[in-house]
Amino acid sequence: GLGDVYKRQLFAIGAGDQVVAVDSLSNYPAEAPTTELSAFEPSLEAIAAEDPDLVIISFDPGDIASGLEDVGIDTIVHGPAATLDDVYAQIAELGIATGNEDGAAEVVAEMRSGIDEVVASAPVSDRPLRVYHELDDTFFSATSSSFIGQLYALLAVENVADAADPDNESFGFPQLSAEYLLEADPEMIVITDQVGYTVEDVAARPGWDSMMAVQNGAIEQVDADIASRWGPRVIEFLQVISDALAEQLVDA
Repeated sequence: GLGDVYKRQLFAIGAGDQVVAVDSLSNYPAEAPTTELSAFEPSLEAIAAEDPDLVIISFDPGDIASGLEDVGIDTIVHGPAATLDDVYAQIAELGIATGNEDGAAEVVAEMRSGIDEVVASAPVSDRPLRVYHELDDTFFSATSSSFIGQLYALLAVENVADAADPDNESFGFPQLSAEYLLEADPEMIVITDQVGYTVEDVAARPGWDSMMAVQNGAIEQVDADIASRWGPRVIEFLQVISDALAEQLVDA
């Protein structure tokens, strides 16, 4: 059972041919050997039946890692990355574990340079634009303390969720309210294609026609694969947001 993020990282560093099985939710790249292995309730017996030398999991329900170690299968548990440095460290560890150190170093170098290029070419405004990243329709968001929030910070925007949780009591993911958001008046709203509703649905929320983001048509729906999974594709997410910001500045 490989978490989708780590499977992508394995293919990126050149270990794709060594991947013998991935869980049922892993969807990229297409050539990955997807199985019926559960991503949410991984089975020790089912994983061991694939006869792997190494298993990478993103969380460990039911002591899967220790059980695999007991039967002689090496296991790496990589939790969600909190920073870009965490991402780089995870990729490096996967490179060492699979014998692809050079490939891992190359991926990290490409990520660093790609991110630097996007940031260097990002639009510059007189003041930071106010941005609201929406996780669902109950108004959970992501502050600059979260991984996704740190990506926004690279583009020098004002994350409207930050003021809602200055002490990080929500661990980077506060639940906002419609009243709070109307007061914050974001100039751009970002949702993903995983939420089950549309840009038009957001614009039609009661009272939201007063928001600058709605008035200016600045509601962006982005690919959840690049917005929620840390790894090489964060460059794509940064570019999408940078382009959206540039468009708003041109229209301003």
